[in-house]
Amino acid sequence: MSDRRDETPSGRYETPSEGKRMSRVLRASAIMAAGTMVSRVTGFVRTAVLAAAIGTFALGEAYSVAYTIPLILFDLLIGGILSSVVVPMIVKRQRSDADGGRAYEQRLMTLGVVTLTLMAVLAVALAEPLISLYSTGWDPRQTEVAVRLAQFILPQIAFFGVGAIAGAILNTRDRFAAPMWAPVLNNIVMIGVAVTYYVKLGGAGTDVATITDADLALLGLGTTAGIVVQCVVLVISLHRVGFRFRPRFDLRNAGLGEMGRTGVWTFAYVGISQLGFLITTNLATGAGERAPGAGNAAYSYAYQFFQLPYGIIAVSVITAMLPRMSRGVADGQLDTVREEFSSGVRLVSVLLVPAGLLLMVLGPAVTVLIFSWGNMTVDSAVYIGNVLQVFGLALVPFSIFQLLLRVFYSFGDTRTPVFLAAGNVAVNATLSLVAYHTLPPRYIVMGLASAFTVAYVVGAAVAWILAARRVGGLAGRRVAAGLSRMYLAALPAAAFALGVLWLTQELTGLDALSAAIMLAAGGGLGMVLYLAIAHRTRIPEVSSIVGMVAGRVGR
Repeated sequence: MSDRRDETPSGRYETPSEGKRMSRVLRASAIMAAGTMVSRVTGFVRTAVLAAAIGTFALGEAYSVAYTIPLILFDLLIGGILSSVVVPMIVKRQRSDADGGRAYEQRLMTLGVVTLTLMAVLAVALAEPLISLYSTGWDPRQTEVAVRLAQFILPQIAFFGVGAIAGAILNTRDRFAAPMWAPVLNNIVMIGVAVTYYVKLGGAGTDVATITDADLALLGLGTTAGIVVQCVVLVISLHRVGFRFRPRFDLRNAGLGEMGRTGVWTFAYVGISQLGFLITTNLATGAGERAPGAGNAAYSYAYQFFQLPYGIIAVSVITAMLPRMSRGVADGQLDTVREEFSSGVRLVSVLLVPAGLLLMVLGPAVTVLIFSWGNMTVDSAVYIGNVLQVFGLALVPFSIFQLLLRVFYSFGDTRTPVFLAAGNVAVNATLSLVAYHTLPPRYIVMGLASAFTVAYVVGAAVAWILAARRVGGLAGRRVAAGLSRMYLAALPAAAFALGVLWLTQELTGLDALSAAIMLAAGGGLGMVLYLAIAHRTRIPEVSSIVGMVAGRVGR
């Protein structure tokens, strides 16, 4: 049979199957990206309102650590194995079991509900040592406030975990919308809580010396309520696609042995990653004590905004890719794995390349627009933007690294990512410690972001080499050529944004209004300029996006 290949407008040849695959991934990713976009936009509002209510000083630092701990524990308990172990195993059991894997899914949900509930109760009991583990140099009152907040927030581990398992089962059925849209409701609930808190306390809401247990209950239980709503939506969505939860305690048939053998490496991966996070958090909280307002809260807010384009673009593609790559491995079709990865990395990069460059230019404009309200100052917002500018450098290598991990996970290989994580943490921790001990206090957090960037550049290069050996090549030359063309198309957009930034600052000072002008003119028109240049130079991924959008508008 001949292998017919069609020439694209760029002069690159694609098989018809590759074109169909890219179109399919693009459609699935677009559905998820739409939900993620709304989720992240409402997340922007949530973050801005919360920062306005509690600031980035003592209370902001305490809340940041208390809010992060349940996410860390979730990753340690189940989050890491969901994408690397559970999804491939569910796909395998759906193919091999006579009931299509239904009993296996019920056992998995039963195990998750029981284990996560017990872990949530234990975490609440251990709130004080957990807070002490992630803080440096706090006075007793700040520690007391953080512990009380953690006691209110830690129960969300159970709800977050059950919702995540429901989302994983939905993804194996190619139902991606609900997991991407459910966080919107969580954000709406949290916005309401933060607004209520600010209206009730005003400027006094940042003072840890006068804040009461009732105020902390509003803040902490409100945070947990948002996760409860998110979980309920996912469980209802799972019920609508035919899943019926029936508690099953015959766990001998749950494949725990296979999951344990495969998952032990994932636990190691998550543990190593969280060790790196522990180091970073302690260094950032220590920096905040030496330079108030330039500590862990600033780092966390900048990291959240760095995750915005990754969450909208890369996570959508990753979620669509993994089940398909897992099926390709199960069927012995490595060509499918290579093509899914190649098309995925190009689709991710085509928008992340300009996004990263624009973040490097317009980071302070983004954060001044979002954060210069309520109990926040313009200077504090600008500092968060400076950290965000450094994170902009990491956007593409970080996203490619995450895509590469899914190649290993599709093979059921959770061992190799552990060594990649160990290398990342070693590089990141070493450079972070150097930054902490050599930089002026106000620049330490920016140094931590730089260490993060270098670690993922190195990690992505090493992961690519290992993944290419596993699959028999990852079309490296084609991807490198595509990335080069994307960066060449994005440079004029970044230069245009820089010109808008300079002109606006010459005419007026930096405030929320001027920041909005910078983002609308520099960011918005800069992205339009990039898409126009990329479409003109016939970058096929941009042409696919433009064609899909034009088709939707024309209906």
